[in-house]
Amino acid sequence: MPLFSVIIPAHDAEATLVATLVSVTRQTCDDWEAIVLDDGSTDRTAKIANALACVDKRVRVVSLPGVGPSTARNIGALAARGQFLAFLDSDDLWVPEKLAVCAATLRASPGVDGLFGRVSFFEGEPARARTESRVRPGSLVLRDLIGENPVCTMSNLVVRASSFRAVGGFDETLRHAEDLECLIRLVASGAVVTGLDRRLVFYRTSPSGLSADLSAMHTGWRRAVETAMKADADLRAGEVRAAEAAHLRYLARRALRVNTPSGTALRLSMQGLVASPAAFFSPLHRGVPTLAAALVEPLMPTALRRRLARL
Repeated sequence: MPLFSVIIPAHDAEATLVATLVSVTRQTCDDWEAIVLDDGSTDRTAKIANALACVDKRVRVVSLPGVGPSTARNIGALAARGQFLAFLDSDDLWVPEKLAVCAATLRASPGVDGLFGRVSFFEGEPARARTESRVRPGSLVLRDLIGENPVCTMSNLVVRASSFRAVGGFDETLRHAEDLECLIRLVASGAVVTGLDRRLVFYRTSPSGLSADLSAMHTGWRRAVETAMKADADLRAGEVRAAEAAHLRYLARRALRVNTPSGTALRLSMQGLVASPAAFFSPLHRGVPTLAAALVEPLMPTALRRRLARL
C-alpha cells in the first residue's frame, strides 16, 4: 500500500498534462501511486495518460463520461489505496520535494491529518512566477476558512484518506469552492490540517476556465460559508461580512487578471466595500491597489492592470 495516492482529474488537458505528470514522476519520494481520471476528454488526454501508465505501473487511468471535477476526485479517492490523498489538477505542477516534505512532516507529527504549503502563481513558465501565497503558523480553524482560502488550490492539499472519506468527500453539486467547503467540513470534524512554510506547488493561472467564472465562484463561496456557520454557531454576522469583503476583493483582483467585461472589477470592489470597508482595505497594500486599478481599469493597458492585481 503506497503512502500517497495522487488524484489527478483531467478534462481536455493535453496542453498541460505532460508537464503535470512529469512533476509527479520526478518526486524525490517514490512511495506513491497516481490515478488519472480522464473525464470525458475529446483530445489526447487519455493517450498521454495511458502512455505513462504503460511504462510506470504506479500510474492508473480511469475513464469517466464527463462527470465534473468534484465527482471525478471522489471516484479517485474511492479507488485510492494510499494512506494519504494528494490532489493535483492537470495544469498545475509540484516541486520535486513535495511528497518527501509531506512524508517527513507526517512521520514527525502522526496526529496531523492534512498538509498544505506555499503556492507560486505563474503564466507560461514556472520560473516566471512573481506571486506566492503565504502560510500562517498553526493548524487551520473555521475562522481561517471563511475569508480567502489559505490552501489556495486543491493541488496544494494532502489529506488522510480515512478523514476525507469520513466527511463524505466533495459536494458533487458544487463546481466552485468545493475544495473550501470540503476543508470546512474536515476542520469541523476535528481533522488537524496544518500549513508548511515552504513552496510546494506551482499554480498555472489562465484567463479562461473554471476559475474565471467569478459570479459562480462567489455563489460557491457563499455555500461554503453556510456550511461553516452550521458547524460553528459562534461565527458572528460581522465576521462573515468581513470575510465576504475579503473574498470580493479577491474576485476583483481576479477580474483584473482575466478576460472579464469592463467594470467587473469595480462592481465587485463596490460590493466588498458595502460588506465591510475595513476588511476590504485590510491590508492596505491589497485593498488600495485593487480599488485604484478597478476605478481606472477601462483606461489601463492589460499588462499594467494585471501587474497591479498582483500587488
